[in-house]
Order: sequence, then structure tokens, then C-alpha cells
Amino acid sequence: MYAGYPQPRPTNTLAVASLVCAFVFAPLGIAFGHISLSQIKKTGEEGRGLAVAGLIISYVFTAFMVLVLVWAVIVIIAVGRSLEDLDGTTSDYTVTPTQPIDAQPLPEFKPPATLGSNCQYPATAEPASKPAKPPRTGRVPTQPALVSASITTNRGGIGLQLDNAKSPCTVNNFASLAQQGYFDNTTCHRLTTTPTLGVLQCGDPTGTGRGGPGYRFPNEYPTNQFRLTDPAMEIPRLYPRGTLAMANSGLGTNGSQFYLIYRDSMLPPTYTVFGTIDKTGLATLDKIAAAGTANGSDDGKPNQDVTIEIVRLD
Repeated sequence: MYAGYPQPRPTNTLAVASLVCAFVFAPLGIAFGHISLSQIKKTGEEGRGLAVAGLIISYVFTAFMVLVLVWAVIVIIAVGRSLEDLDGTTSDYTVTPTQPIDAQPLPEFKPPATLGSNCQYPATAEPASKPAKPPRTGRVPTQPALVSASITTNRGGIGLQLDNAKSPCTVNNFASLAQQGYFDNTTCHRLTTTPTLGVLQCGDPTGTGRGGPGYRFPNEYPTNQFRLTDPAMEIPRLYPRGTLAMANSGLGTNGSQFYLIYRDSMLPPTYTVFGTIDKTGLATLDKIAAAGTANGSDDGKPNQDVTIEIVRLD
């Protein structure tokens, strides 16, 4: 009579746990491995190989983790010392974010076929805030491409280059008003100082923002680079520092008010660009802007009164 096969010995549970924990949490794998070897020695259970494998892998992982930790501490100390070395020093430049990173520039100028061919300045229901005759109508020259002008204020001079090649009807209007003395002895009534809009607004004899010459005229560049129904007309574009642009209350409502843009500004392309401001003018504007607004907000009357004494074509 045969006695049969002997019953297989059970596998030690902690030996299995040691191998599993070696890949999950190595220190626990080490603990389970040593305990399981001790139990196997007493009980004769299976699993010694599993326990030994768990111990080896756990020790390897633990050693690796210690090396990584030591390396990280060394790096942190080195970075900390570098920052201490830089503490108290100043850089050679200052970065001032003034517009969104994805700000789109104004579109490339492509002369419309009708550029300067029929400038019109129809009367408005509101009378002129100061006596002024409308500019000549019809075709106006686009040459010379640039026309020099200067604004003398009680805060300093502002030199301009009027862009006759891009916005001839607008330059025609500005030149006409300047020659009539329309801007003389008027105040710049509005200053904005937000990160995305930095302008000094002038050209209203009433100083209220509601005055005008008694007529209006259509937009030119950059508006004429878009279809009027183009959704892109509503997306702000970057009007760079040093831009001279018309202020308005909507398309086709240009009159006498204008923006002196002293900081990169975000505006929809519905404000006609008709020139640039020179370095001297920007320095004057920077001083005015630094004084802030009278009410301390980022949009209001300049804290320092700004009076245009005379505008002349050079």
C-alpha cells in the first residue's frame, strides 16, 4: 500500500509581501524580507527565494533613492548659494509687461485703390466747439509721404511725423486745423495709464471729450485693411509706443481729437494711425504720465494740466 505524495509546504506570506513591496516601498520590503527569513527558518515554509529576491531588490531601490536624495540636496544648496550671490544686485534693464504675449501687430499697409482720391468731411449735428472750416475735399496728395509737425505744450515739445502716404485724408484734416489755430490754447483732457492702454488724449477745445470741429470723416489705416464685416475688426491690435492716432466714438466719427500713445497699447483697428511721435515728444509724454491722473485712477484728467500752446507744420 502506497503512502501517497506528501502535502506541499505553504509559502510564507511575508516573503511574497517582501517581493511586492520591493517595487512599491523598498524599506517595507526590507523589513518583510528579514521577518520572513526568520519565520521560514523556524517553520520550514517555502518562500526563501522570494524573500531573498525581495531583500536584494529593496536594498538596490533604497540605495538608489538615497543617492537621488543626496543629489537633490546638493543641487538645492548650490541654487540657494547662487541666489544669495545675486541678492542685492541690479540688472541692466527692466522688463515691463505692457501687452499680452500673443498681441498681434497692426496689419501690413496695402494702399487701397481709392486712397486719398475723395476725402469728404460732412457736417455733424453738433456745432463746432471752436470756429473751424472743413479741409479741402476731393483728391488730396499722398506726397510727400511724411509731413513734419510739432506741438508746443506747457510741459514740453512734441515732435510729429504725419504719415501722409497711409492716411492722407486724416493728415489733410490735422494740417488744416493746425493752420487755422484750432488746437492752440486747448487742453489735453484725458490720460490713461493702464498696462494695456497708455495715451494722452487731446484736440477738444472744450476739454470735456465731447467737442469737435463740426464735421466728421471716415477712418483710414488700419481700418481700411479690413472688410467692415470682418470679425477681426473687433480684436485688439498692438498700437506701438510713439503712435499718433485719431480718437473717435465709432467708425466714421473722426473729428479733431487724437491720441498721443506713449506706451504699447491694445486697441481694435478702428482708430486711424496718421503719424509717429519723436523721442523728445515721448520724453515729454513720459513725464506727464508719471504724474498720473488728478483723481488717482488709471483713466482721467492729467494731474498736471497739459495745455497745447500751438501746433504748427514744420
